[in-house]
Amino acid sequence: MIEVAGDANGTIVIDLLADVAPQHMAQITALASEGAYDNVVFHRVIDGFMAQTGDGQNNDGTGGSKYPDLKAEFSSVPFRRGIVGMARKGGNNNSANSQFFIMFAEQSSLNNQYTVVGEVISG
Repeated sequence: MIEVAGDANGTIVIDLLADVAPQHMAQITALASEGAYDNVVFHRVIDGFMAQTGDGQNNDGTGGSKYPDLKAEFSSVPFRRGIVGMARKGGNNNSANSQFFIMFAEQSSLNNQYTVVGEVISG
């Protein structure tokens, strides 16, 4: 479980799904414990779709982390409201690193296209 600390808008608590994406969960947990997500903005927010964060290098969606990119861990978990998925670079399935997005609504076109890593449980 990780918390994405907020401001006046609150804190988001995410339950990471170790059984669904163990490699991604391990990397996110390591980054969170190192403070890599502290004060990182949601640099991409699309109303009715999703909000993306996790770029602790540049805060603009172009950065990653000191860790290597990860191989996709696709699952049968559908992309619905509250699901957390890993962002990736330019269509490369095996390029997720530190950035993730939180779904505002169902988007079945993402199923089996992005790695699901967790689900928002509060916030």
